[in-house]
Amino acid sequence: MTMTPPAAELSADEARRIALRAQGFLGAPDRRGGVRAVRGVLRHLGAVQLDTISVLARSHELIPYARLGAVGRRTVEDAYWTEGHSFEYWSHAACILPVEEWPYFGFRRRAFRDRPQWSHELPDGAYTRVIEQLRAEGPLTATDLGGAKNGGPWWDWSASKVAVERALMLGEVVCVERRGWKRVYDLAERAIPADLLGTELDDAACLRRLVGLAGRALGVGTRADIADYHRLKAEQVDAVIGESGLVPVTVEGWSKPAWADPEALAVAPRGRHRTTLLSPFDSLIWERARTERIFGFSHRLEAYVPKPKRVYGYFAMPLLSGGRLLGRVDPAREGHTLVARHASLETAKAVEPMATALREAASWVGCDTVRVERVSPPELAPALVAALR
Repeated sequence: MTMTPPAAELSADEARRIALRAQGFLGAPDRRGGVRAVRGVLRHLGAVQLDTISVLARSHELIPYARLGAVGRRTVEDAYWTEGHSFEYWSHAACILPVEEWPYFGFRRRAFRDRPQWSHELPDGAYTRVIEQLRAEGPLTATDLGGAKNGGPWWDWSASKVAVERALMLGEVVCVERRGWKRVYDLAERAIPADLLGTELDDAACLRRLVGLAGRALGVGTRADIADYHRLKAEQVDAVIGESGLVPVTVEGWSKPAWADPEALAVAPRGRHRTTLLSPFDSLIWERARTERIFGFSHRLEAYVPKPKRVYGYFAMPLLSGGRLLGRVDPAREGHTLVARHASLETAKAVEPMATALREAASWVGCDTVRVERVSPPELAPALVAALR
């Protein structure tokens, strides 16, 4: 009779440190090679979320910056969009993914084929015309294909835009490059390496891989944490987690069972902490319930909250320092000045880390001064202004 080994028991602090190390915030980062370092971050995380909002920079730039420091922004773009190292697809949201993960998203491409739920009608022949144009002319943007919109609201897509986005979801077309934030579409048969394109895996193999990747990127997580990473269903996680390579653990203060990367358990998480500002779309804080459970910190993106109802600001960025979330700041740029519209500090001990993070962020985006407009609590404003000097 085979005995199941008892689950490892982790303290809340151990779980927090394991999560930080897994996400690249604990220990010395490998900054060698610039482009190679950024690609290392992408492969380590498994997915980097894209978003249209740009304050300091776009979120996919902020992710490697938070881990590596002031890596050049052109270097970040080159790392993602040259030499076929990555592709864009639906993971946690619209994400940049390492190209070697192409076969493992086959389950999602099949789901779109088998159960399409399209919000746009597609005129007869439009899909075929887009494919033929790409085949004849090579990689193209939606503008090149005839224009992305019909002239109405942002969702009033043209037939060619609807067609090429549908082809993207089905896997006949792929985005492996962006130009000026525009997707560049190409035929998957041309852009994806043949060995990857020809690898067909069943759903179980895809899910085992993605559950394992999520567990390693998180270090330790509940079923909900793991499912959320690549937006899987709970039952999909349950079906494969026993074969994913993850091991069951219990975590002090966590009410739900958890699983961990066995390599994360093998070596105690030690090393230097980063002090940095986090994109609200950073995978360290993707899931609000997990963020509250691990850091005791409640965070919500308020970009889509009506301005009078915002508490912290349009694009409030959490402050990470010493492995803790110590506050947040809503930044803006005015010429060569980085403006802290609202700096909210959890404690007076957050003053110096906030000043450090603001100075580094300002330098990274080409600003030479920092101006503070509002601080909460207000009695910490003089100390933050002084620290910035």
